Amino acid sequence: MGLHGALKRARSSFSKKIRNLISKRDPDLLNDIEDILIQADLGLRSVERLIDALEKVEPTDYYSELQKELINFLNKHISKTIDGNPPFVELYVGVNGVGKTTTIGKRGYILEKEGNKVIFASADTYRTGAVEQLRHWGKRIGADVVESHYGADPASVAFDAVDAAIARGMDYLLIDTAGRLHTKMNLMEEMKKIKRVLSKKREDLPHETILVVDANIGKNTIQQARNFNDTVGITGIDIAKLDGTAKGGIVITIVEELGIPIRFLGIGEDVKDLIPFKAKDFVHALFE
Repeated sequence: MGLHGALKRARSSFSKKIRNLISKRDPDLLNDIEDILIQADLGLRSVERLIDALEKVEPTDYYSELQKELINFLNKHISKTIDGNPPFVELYVGVNGVGKTTTIGKRGYILEKEGNKVIFASADTYRTGAVEQLRHWGKRIGADVVESHYGADPASVAFDAVDAAIARGMDYLLIDTAGRLHTKMNLMEEMKKIKRVLSKKREDLPHETILVVDANIGKNTIQQARNFNDTVGITGIDIAKLDGTAKGGIVITIVEELGIPIRFLGIGEDVKDLIPFKAKDFVHALFE
């Protein structure tokens, strides 16, 4: 599909409206643009910053100025490369239904294509079908899956997965986790336990704690992200299902509100439809 195709709905409800307004030279132009930005799920801080920038230029330059401001802002929060001894461990967290397992499968595909040896771990031990879903992705890209029985301790699965990754000489270990628990233990407490157990195994683990969010949820994503970040410390965010939303502004709001870099964007159903986030490409696809 590509990023441009994935953002078709967002572009129609965002940049096309702005372009039409500018062409009409409406006296309430800035107020109208402000309304469109808010409707696109941009946060108030983002909107205020953009409107301030527009007030300093001529209306004919509004369209290009918006793009420039967004690119400059997003480039200040790019995902940094984290070095670490193999296996490089990525812990994936997020509520049920956001696309964690699919994102892990697609991420594994990227890593395999780059020549890395990848292993998955299913620490989502309470959801029916969770292991089978990860197995499907493992079979699809040729990656082993460390798993246990239904209801097993997720932290123990993660612990054993590190041993398996080391023993098999893996470059990357990607750990899937629950989005809802069917026990009395709080989900966030379970995530903290997994991180604690991993760090006891080796103090640099996990190298990354990745939050996966569904672009269609909009601004509710912000509170989800805050909860996970306050509890387990998020190092990056992968945004799934971007092709299904008309509100691409949530990408900008996440960065503005949390200061956490976006790593990857899910732009379709195909195994290849997970792409690295690049500010310039994203903004141009949103506007052009």
